[in-house]
Amino acid sequence: MTQKLPVKEKVGYALGDMAANFVFQFMIVLQNDFYTHTFGLTQAQAGTMLGVVGLSVALFNPVMGVIADRTKTKWGKFRPWILWTAVPFGVVAVLTFTTPDISLAGKLIYAWVTYSALRVIYIVNNVPYASLTAVMTDDPDERTSISSYRQIAANLAGFIIGMFVIPLVGIFGQGNDALGYQLTMGLLSIVAAVFFFITFFTTKERIQPDPQQKANVGQDLADLFGNKAFVALFLATLFYFTALLVRGNDVPAYFRYVVGDVSLFPWFQGVSLAGVLLGVACSTLVSMRVGKVKLFIGSMVLTGLLAMALYVIPPHATAVIFGVEGLRQFCFGLSGPILWAMMGDVADYGEYKTGRRASGTVTSAVVFALWAGLALGGAACGWLLGAYGVDSTATVQTAGAQAGILLTGSLYAGITFLAVAACLLVYPLDRDRTKQIAAELTERRKSFRA
Repeated sequence: MTQKLPVKEKVGYALGDMAANFVFQFMIVLQNDFYTHTFGLTQAQAGTMLGVVGLSVALFNPVMGVIADRTKTKWGKFRPWILWTAVPFGVVAVLTFTTPDISLAGKLIYAWVTYSALRVIYIVNNVPYASLTAVMTDDPDERTSISSYRQIAANLAGFIIGMFVIPLVGIFGQGNDALGYQLTMGLLSIVAAVFFFITFFTTKERIQPDPQQKANVGQDLADLFGNKAFVALFLATLFYFTALLVRGNDVPAYFRYVVGDVSLFPWFQGVSLAGVLLGVACSTLVSMRVGKVKLFIGSMVLTGLLAMALYVIPPHATAVIFGVEGLRQFCFGLSGPILWAMMGDVADYGEYKTGRRASGTVTSAVVFALWAGLALGGAACGWLLGAYGVDSTATVQTAGAQAGILLTGSLYAGITFLAVAACLLVYPLDRDRTKQIAAELTERRKSFRA
């Protein structure tokens, strides 16, 4: 018997993603710009730090998945971690977006330490949070619905970041952007802690592994890499978030140096996120008709092609730029809930094939690909802009630098989105297959309770 969830639980769960995305969206949209334009690092220094720290810390994701799978409390395996990290998450976020008045060498050390700490605490919070989707219900369509709620909440956070952070930095900082960033993140961190508490108290873990299942990390990892669905999803996730950060980190530079009016950026973000929210809202309905995989592939093809369209749009054609971006983000939004729902399907497939369930391990491994993609995307953007001669201290860029900014956010990002679609061509779980697997696993679990 599949488990339908009340709206209250879905909303409560979604607020946890909104909380996390106050930081996540900062990293996608403003991290590179903050480190180079406000904190004082060069493009190369920022790109190297984002790449090295990102890839190194991402290795902690599978470790956290193993830890979460083996956590035993009266609240479950995953929910306690959301409670335990709610306050530390905010403290570290504020420290990361604080600019100390010290030497450049001291700033470099400070940036590496605080950024590393932020990435670690995010993993400790987010791996268990993401794993909840697979254990709240055994219904594949309900998982898509849950993921739609969380994606709407996540993109609302993105809307807040894109529309209000730069104005809030100006209001709080009164000309001091460093102080503005610190106080803005402080406000967001307080709200995030409250949301994490709500998530903890409103959600419930229902799907449990076979109580006779023995803990075996080696076997869990062997099962993982023998899971064809996992391998396809892992690679797709890697390219997905690489493309997302290449595009996201390039856009502020595009408006500042190519369009020549950075004040348009918040409005651009508003249009972008409105498109995403509309796409996310339509995702469950469309996926129930065509299936998750077909929708994901189509979404990525259109997203990639529309990203490339920026290359041929004149920088002064503001209405066209905004319109194409709204359409691109609508197509991108269709894919948002699918990625997270597929993690639960992959965990089901592994349990179906091997008799062993490791929701946290599956989720953490895919989240590792997410963070590796973010690290590669952040580093690639910094390196590309540096290679094209972009100077973040200059008010005007050379023609070559402007061309590099345009190429990075259009053709390079677009090709990477198309690579996501290519990876999903070998994903083995269509809609009928996931339904059949879910039904059989429900019957198997009845024997656990017998």
